[in-house]
Amino acid sequence: MMADMLLAAEEKQDLGFMIKGVFSFDLGGNTLWITTSHICLLIVFLTLIVFSFFARGAIKKGTEVPGTFQNIVELIVELLDGLVKGTMGWSHYKFRNYIGTIFIFILFSNISGLLGLRPPTADYGVTFPLGVVTFSLITICKFKYQKVSGVIKGLCEPWPFWLPINLIGDFAVPISLSLRLFANVLSGTVMMALVYGLLKPIAYAWPGALHVYFDMFSGAIQTYVFCMLTMTYIADAVGDEVKA
Repeated sequence: MMADMLLAAEEKQDLGFMIKGVFSFDLGGNTLWITTSHICLLIVFLTLIVFSFFARGAIKKGTEVPGTFQNIVELIVELLDGLVKGTMGWSHYKFRNYIGTIFIFILFSNISGLLGLRPPTADYGVTFPLGVVTFSLITICKFKYQKVSGVIKGLCEPWPFWLPINLIGDFAVPISLSLRLFANVLSGTVMMALVYGLLKPIAYAWPGALHVYFDMFSGAIQTYVFCMLTMTYIADAVGDEVKA
């Protein structure tokens, strides 16, 4: 049923919930495609880079009585610092740069649908690398702070024959993190595409309320969930070894 609705919507209008090729080029005898995901991801990157450039200038030239933009930048930094401190404590405060980076990137990617873009996080090729990077950081922290003996001990708890199950649980982390973010963002993208495709004659003004939910509310929630799980996994891997 859902597949039929999607096909009908695609036939009715060229919708943006599917990944489409923009142009291709040959490299080493292989044809490589630049897709809508690449374009939207590039726009998100460039926007964040420009914002970071101006934010750095605002902080570097900050005044005792801050202006509007400086207030916004300081508020973002304080909120992200507070999030990391409240979840991981002062002892894990060193991870705030990573958490802040992925939080801003995922949030802006999720709400980019408001700008007419296809959210990059609706592409599993974007969310899976995020999960892999987080998993790599978790693994590095485990071996750095728990040592090899501690990692082996943790894998053998509560009994040694649980080792395969614990290994599967560890390797499932990047998959679960990436799939949760991808599926929720993609579902919102598909729903909005169906609204504009099947209800185009009456799709005026009122879809804005759906955008508020799917792009802003749901996007913010999924960003928060991804970062909270990341901080929880890292804090568990580090334990109480890091001192403020």
